[in-house]
Amino acid sequence: MILSEDGWLSTAHPSIIECCHSNRPRPVIRFTSVKQTMKPKTKKPLSPQRAAHQVRIIGGQWKRSLLSVIEAEGLRPTPDRVRETTFNWLNHLVDAHWTPLRCLDLFAGSGALGFEAASRGAAQVVMVESHTPAFKQLEQVKAKLQAAQCQLIRGDAGKVLANASAQGQQFDVIFLDPPFEQGWLAKILPLCKEVIHARSCVYVESEFPLEPESDDENMQALLSGWQVIRADKAGSVYFHILQCNI
Repeated sequence: MILSEDGWLSTAHPSIIECCHSNRPRPVIRFTSVKQTMKPKTKKPLSPQRAAHQVRIIGGQWKRSLLSVIEAEGLRPTPDRVRETTFNWLNHLVDAHWTPLRCLDLFAGSGALGFEAASRGAAQVVMVESHTPAFKQLEQVKAKLQAAQCQLIRGDAGKVLANASAQGQQFDVIFLDPPFEQGWLAKILPLCKEVIHARSCVYVESEFPLEPESDDENMQALLSGWQVIRADKAGSVYFHILQCNI
């Protein structure tokens, strides 16, 4: 069988003709063309993928649970990999002992940080969100997970901090992941000092690195009284663990 240039597959059939120089018949090959049949390529089935607007809980009793994320301006859920790194840091700092901890998630959004802390056993997680659709989504997730240790507050982060300070409340872990480019960090971080103790940890996500050694006056003012314990970057997001010099 021979494949011709035009894609036809030829099958050779011998026949007999007489040679002009000999009485002896000689075999001559003649070709019959047969269209080549190509086997279609079998595509491998695609593995199921998580929906684009979902995040998952990394560890604890609700490990692998999916949280839906609504479309809202400024809502930017902390990616799974960043949360995994962050909670590894926190796990070390709290000696993997979450049971007595009180946590405050000031810009809860999807609830990825707050529900993660609750999943790992935190005694109480206060989650603050001002955007009504996002807050309703948090209520649905709380009901689905039966997360009784989570307290949801619809309101302004600054006012919640002021009320907590007035009541003498203190938190062991604060999650501070505000919308970028709106100056929230400079407004809220100083207020956090009023509701923490010497060993409290404050998680901060920002669009710029928090650099204690910076000569920038605004950076020096922002980090006055704070130590950057851990820091890393994922894409265009910088994330840190801070402790206060109390």
